[in-house]
Amino acid sequence: MAPDQAAGLPAPGPSFLKEQELVVRDRRLHAGMSQPAAPADDWWTAILWIADEADRLVSFVELAPSAGPPPEPPIARLGPALAGGLSGLILEDAGRLQVRLGPVVPPDTADRPWRAPAVIRAAFRWEPARAASMRPNDLATEVLTAFRRAVEGLGRR
Repeated sequence: MAPDQAAGLPAPGPSFLKEQELVVRDRRLHAGMSQPAAPADDWWTAILWIADEADRLVSFVELAPSAGPPPEPPIARLGPALAGGLSGLILEDAGRLQVRLGPVVPPDTADRPWRAPAVIRAAFRWEPARAASMRPNDLATEVLTAFRRAVEGLGRR
C-alpha cells in the first residue's frame, strides 16, 4: 500500500476519549482510540490510531524519522515505548509483560512495513491491584497518552 493510499483511509470512528493532539514535522495530528473491551480472558483491548485534521489515517511513513523509516516494523518500536509508558500497570507473567500489538491493516509488502495506516490493535493484561484502583476512563487515558508519546518518539529515533 503506497503512503497516499494508507493515508486515505478514514479513522475507525469517533474516539472513545477526547483525542490527544500531537505535532509531527509541523503537522497537527490527533491520537484516538476505540471503546476498550475486556473479554472473559482478562485481556483489555482497544484500537488506537493517528489521524489528520480531516479524520483520515496517516501512514506510519509520515511518522518515521525525517531520514526515512528504519528497517524494523513500526510495531517493533511502538511496543517497548508503549510498555514503558504503562510501566507498573501491565501484568508480568513468567517474566514477560502481557502486551500484544498488531496492525489492523497490514502493509501490502512485508519488506515495507512502514507503508501502512497508523492504526493498531492493542491488548493488555493489567496488574490487578493497580487496575482495580483506577476508574476505567483513567486507565484508557493512560493507554492513549502512552500511545501518543510512543508515536511522537517514532520520528526521533
